Amino acid sequence: MSTTTDPAPPADPSSAPTSKSLPWWTRGDTNAFFGLGFNILVNVLTLTGLMIAVVNVSAGDVLGTVLPALGVALILGNLYYTFLARRLAKREGRDDVTALPYGPSVPHMFIVVFVVMLPVYLATNDAMQAWQAGLAWAFMIGVIVMIGAFVGPYVRKITPRAAMLGTLAGISITFISMRPAAQMWEVAWIGLPVLAIILIGFFTDVRLPGNIPVGLAALLVGTAIGWIGGYMSVPDLTQAVSDIAIGVPDQRFDMLFSGLGDLAPLLGTAIPLGVYNFTEAMSNVESAAAAGDNYNLRSVLLADGAGACIGAAFGSPFPPAVYIGHPGWKDAGGRSTYSLASGVAIGVLCFVGLFGVLEALLPVPAIVPILLYIGLLIGAQAFQAVPRLHAIAVVAAILPNLAQWGSGMIDNALSAAGTTAGEVGDEALNNAGVVYEGLQTLGEGAVLVGLVLGAIVTFILDKKFHYAAIACAVGAVLSFIGLIHAPEVAWAANPEVALGYLFFGIVCVAYWFLPGARTPVTVDEADVVAGH
Repeated sequence: MSTTTDPAPPADPSSAPTSKSLPWWTRGDTNAFFGLGFNILVNVLTLTGLMIAVVNVSAGDVLGTVLPALGVALILGNLYYTFLARRLAKREGRDDVTALPYGPSVPHMFIVVFVVMLPVYLATNDAMQAWQAGLAWAFMIGVIVMIGAFVGPYVRKITPRAAMLGTLAGISITFISMRPAAQMWEVAWIGLPVLAIILIGFFTDVRLPGNIPVGLAALLVGTAIGWIGGYMSVPDLTQAVSDIAIGVPDQRFDMLFSGLGDLAPLLGTAIPLGVYNFTEAMSNVESAAAAGDNYNLRSVLLADGAGACIGAAFGSPFPPAVYIGHPGWKDAGGRSTYSLASGVAIGVLCFVGLFGVLEALLPVPAIVPILLYIGLLIGAQAFQAVPRLHAIAVVAAILPNLAQWGSGMIDNALSAAGTTAGEVGDEALNNAGVVYEGLQTLGEGAVLVGLVLGAIVTFILDKKFHYAAIACAVGAVLSFIGLIHAPEVAWAANPEVALGYLFFGIVCVAYWFLPGARTPVTVDEADVVAGH
């Protein structure tokens, strides 16, 4: 059923580089190190603020326990992915293999805070109990992802590349690109010069004097402009320096077991988010394959699941995962060690409590353009790494994430105004041109929805109508049990959408019997730009 192109055959083993000839560090690793490092830095700064400001966990507990726990998971995970990269390089006789990037999962940061921990805190007024619920939730995410390691490879095999890369493109355009773009344009006099350095440095062959790493140059220029222009504050920096405190990683099994004691309310989000994790990891591995690096999906999923469980055992409710963006770091010159260096650097910062200092030292508009760069690259790859015919399927797979982002923006705006969509009413929203209910339904379970829609459209384009019907049946089942198009997992969660998928499948089956339906579609792989 898969329309994924076959990977390029490995090079002759006789030409494989030896352990001595495979470099541990390249100039490109320096570029990718600064880029990925600042990416993770932004995310850790964000989750630190969320734990303190939203869940009301004390700064001492966050800096002394949560961040060191996250640091342990980051170092171990990136060490493992460096090992996988070097093993792949030796096996295929190449010195251009890029390690998978790894860090705290961005969507899960907000979900565990606002969907899991905040409701517990509001109900109990106990930040510690909310924290324990977050640990139990993160642990369950890890378990579900490890279970998915034995299912994911088969799902990847039958899912068209356009569906997987289109889903990633949807995430990159909305959740990876839009917020950084907005933050940049809020302070355009800092953000735009930094973006110019990144775009020219990473998308052209023009090099800076002395081969200065692009990411470092961009950060230094943005930081200098921010400080010279008065955007940053010396008193804030002084206060942050006085608050430095070293945190030593320590097990938190007691908190984890306390949280697991009341697990049932957490399963409604843990199950679909665990499925989300392994489907996103599956798409990220496919994205790396499209860029030329074929990793074993099962190895990746087991590592991601283990990272979430280890982090939870040490006190972090933020599951780490393979990041979107492998092609970006590969294009920047990153090879096997940039991710390990990033993980170690951020891990050390977590241990020594320097995140408050960095937040006061580095302007956000000088950091976030690297996220916009990744979003642009992943969005482009989705179209470049599939046959031109399948571009329509890529767009179809993008739509659910656009819907989820749009409905989220509406919810946030209404919340800031002290109301909700339910209080405003569908009629008032529709009269204002806001199709809120449809956006919300389309966007629920956006990653899985993107895979389903992308697969259906790809199979239709290839005139594999019977496969399209099967994909429709999958969509119907997932809708009925609430993994997609519904706010929670439940029996008969959205029977209307399930029925719609069934009717769609019936149409596909009917077309399968029409004259001309069995004429094969010739897919010209020559127009695939990236990957092989």
